[in-house]
Amino acid sequence: MKIIQASGMQTIGPRGGLEKTDWSKAPFLASCKSFHIDVCEALVNARFCQTQGTRWWDQKEFQDLDAFQYRRLSWVCHGYTIYNYCTNRVRFPILPPECKRDRVV
Repeated sequence: MKIIQASGMQTIGPRGGLEKTDWSKAPFLASCKSFHIDVCEALVNARFCQTQGTRWWDQKEFQDLDAFQYRRLSWVCHGYTIYNYCTNRVRFPILPPECKRDRVV
């Protein structure tokens, strides 16, 4: 995994660039060792992604949150999210497809 930020990219960051990058701390390097991810790509209009059901997290009880878990997730998101581009209609009048999946907004 590589994370790269060019100096001209400051304004696309969180809160329109209000969270400034401290370039005196550069270079910024991030890496993962022995990283493997088992994923399936969900379509925007799909409620769940298709799976073979071979892993514990593929089972039905893990496909969605129950009402209590959803309320807790919503509380965390509303209390701790600094910036969510899916809610910025002024800056992004045409939202990316992934924003349609953001049910917490």
